[in-house]
Amino acid sequence: MNEIYTIHTHSAEETKEVAKRLGALLEPNDLLTLEGDLGAGKTTFTKGLGVGLGVTRTISSPTFTIVKEYEGRMPLYHLDVYRLEDSDEDIGFDEYFEGEGVCVVEWAQFIEDYLPDDRLDLHLFYNEEDHRTIQLTPHGERYERLCKELVK
Repeated sequence: MNEIYTIHTHSAEETKEVAKRLGALLEPNDLLTLEGDLGAGKTTFTKGLGVGLGVTRTISSPTFTIVKEYEGRMPLYHLDVYRLEDSDEDIGFDEYFEGEGVCVVEWAQFIEDYLPDDRLDLHLFYNEEDHRTIQLTPHGERYERLCKELVK
């Protein structure tokens, strides 16, 4: 069983700051999955991640396009695969998962069969107002080290 790391935030800015710190630690080919109900802060988290990666463009949810790409110190591939539920369509996930950038996948359970084993699963929970709980579940040694660095 993988260890779960938990971080509590008390504002949108705090959530972005956690994500910014994580973004600064990421390397090419890193994969993060992002789960959480609507309003849990997935896009807010991704915006902070982008800041940590040096992205200057405004980050928004890729709900209607499935993939949005942003340039920073390395590319950020932001996928929202919600619309692929009940679909066996492979839109070339490997190109993103094995690319030169960082890949963030929202609603990853819909493409579970395509996901690499090594990755960092994040789950955001809405507690109240701006309070969030972020659970990080690392899969693989690289992501275990990332979590320990982030929560220290």
